Amino acid sequence: MFGLAFGESLAFVSLLLPATAILFGLGGVIGASGIAFWPIWAAAALGAILGDTVSYWLGYHYHHEIARMWPLSRSPELLPKGEAFFRKWGAAGVFLGRFFGPLRSAVPLVAGICAMPAGRFQLANVASALVWASGILAPGTLGVRWLF
Repeated sequence: MFGLAFGESLAFVSLLLPATAILFGLGGVIGASGIAFWPIWAAAALGAILGDTVSYWLGYHYHHEIARMWPLSRSPELLPKGEAFFRKWGAAGVFLGRFFGPLRSAVPLVAGICAMPAGRFQLANVASALVWASGILAPGTLGVRWLF
């Protein structure tokens, strides 16, 4: 769970890994198997937090040069969209970006490129990861438990 959430949140890997559907399905597996929800939830949240942190760090250290690296070079529209979203919403954009497909990994990268203060970034990052982990795992877990 940690690895999937990390990959889903990491700037380069998220473009290649369709982890959202897998994570949502694993919520159902958790409910059907009786596995404890909270340790799995914590692993997903921590993976998402670390993935965004690494993406932020990459943007902070490599700035716009990172757009020339693969696989971002294959999606040249991704960073400008993420940058427009970030500039419009700021820290709230970091929080909201986690819930919108390709923006999930682009916004933390852009936050780093724009040198957003690390404390503000981490506050939005952690808060959004906790909500995201709940939203991605709880529906399947609760739905399967409700059915059976």
